[in-house]
Amino acid sequence: MTVNPDSVAAIIRDVARDEILPRYNTLEAHEVRSKSHPGDLVTAADEAAEAALATRLRALLPGSVVVGEEGTAADPRLLDRLKEDAPVWVLDPVDGTRNFAHGVPRFAVMVALVRGGDTVCGWILDPIADVLYVAEQGAGSWREGKRIRVSPARRPEALVGATGYRHAKLFKPHGIRTRQSGSAAHDYMQASDGRVDFAVFRRRLNPWDHAAGALIHDEAGGFGRTVDGASYRPGDREGDHLILAPDEDTWSRIRDILLPHVRGDKG
Repeated sequence: MTVNPDSVAAIIRDVARDEILPRYNTLEAHEVRSKSHPGDLVTAADEAAEAALATRLRALLPGSVVVGEEGTAADPRLLDRLKEDAPVWVLDPVDGTRNFAHGVPRFAVMVALVRGGDTVCGWILDPIADVLYVAEQGAGSWREGKRIRVSPARRPEALVGATGYRHAKLFKPHGIRTRQSGSAAHDYMQASDGRVDFAVFRRRLNPWDHAAGALIHDEAGGFGRTVDGASYRPGDREGDHLILAPDEDTWSRIRDILLPHVRGDKG
């Protein structure tokens, strides 16, 4: 790649320090609003952080373009940039906005660099813990400079997963415990460093929620596929649920539990 991953990491940390953390637990009512529905929130931190990231990352890599969550909410045509030849920065300035807006410390900044439809580098920063995860295609996944790996294979009854509330009840009869974080970034971090064994993401696979995390999990040795068995690509916004697992056997177990339920899940 033509950028230094450490330079990107420094930009992400600067933006989190300057635009996100000062607004945590200090938001005024006019700085929070709904987008597509009442639970789909955007804050002044999301907008300011995305603008700052976009400006600095474009300058770092001349000729690059930006696909950000907030920019795309205003202009969905920006997603077409993922099909272009230019390198694309995919930004989720505050993943877990609902948590952020309600003072819950489970949110993160997600940045991915996409070329030719493939994610070549991904970064996730937990600003509260000041912990950075980074992966470069073919070079492994790292947390604060230390190599990370997904969990080892376990018996089904020993598995712990990260899911949404809707799917948690599906695993309970199988003796499988689940956690709900309210942040795709936190689910990806936990699945990539072995704190959970698997993760399940529902439809609407927006690139800002998944491009960075899917690469980090893959480079940590994980196995991630949709229930149809397809590998994730940043342009794939729709599809049957994405499952992360440490290996194909575990993925198959989780898929078998989900499959009877996901076909009718349009949400």
